[in-house]
Amino acid sequence: MASKRDATRAAIFDVDGTLVDTNHLHVVTWWEAFRQAGRHVPMREIHRAVGLSGGDLLDHLLGDDGRSPEEDEQLTAAHHALYATYFERLPALDAAGDLLRALAGRGWQIVLATSASGAELAALRRAIDADDVILGATSADDVADGKPAPDPVRQARELAAVPSEQAVFIGDTVWDMKAAVRDGVTPVAVLSGGIPAADLKTAGAQAVYRDPADILEHLHTSLLADREP
Repeated sequence: MASKRDATRAAIFDVDGTLVDTNHLHVVTWWEAFRQAGRHVPMREIHRAVGLSGGDLLDHLLGDDGRSPEEDEQLTAAHHALYATYFERLPALDAAGDLLRALAGRGWQIVLATSASGAELAALRRAIDADDVILGATSADDVADGKPAPDPVRQARELAAVPSEQAVFIGDTVWDMKAAVRDGVTPVAVLSGGIPAADLKTAGAQAVYRDPADILEHLHTSLLADREP
């Protein structure tokens, strides 16, 4: 794990859909979990909910439609079991690790803020393969409320010990952008999660890039360019 630097700025990254190409795996495995439970939820609706924590995703997609805590547990467990079959072959997005290393080399502290935890988060970090420059990560286990609440972003920022005006949050969903806005950090979006640029901008994104490789290619002119802290 990277040690804290003297730098006073932090680049906080979402993981699914931002650094690792997993959003559609989540869509398919949630869809199958719902199907096994006799629930019909269109994939397009699941896609728009990816990025929410498990409980919030179920609230968003199912509402109070005759749900019980037992069903929620079964759905969550089914999704996890289905998704876990991909743990050893999760694909990092192009240049994801290179981007993190380039930013670390420019004095940014790198922190992950994700709804993933445990073995899932470990699998994602293996896919990124940049633990040498990652200061740490905040997961669903570390906060009371997930995105779009600001808690995950704030927790990650506090891990880096920087104020909100010296932090940038990079994500791929409207939930990411809303969380960033609510914490007062600069929101930057990528399109690699499949959400339209217009939706990301409406949610607060100050810049939108195709994927990590696109940010890296334009790093010198981006909101992550070298600047006085």
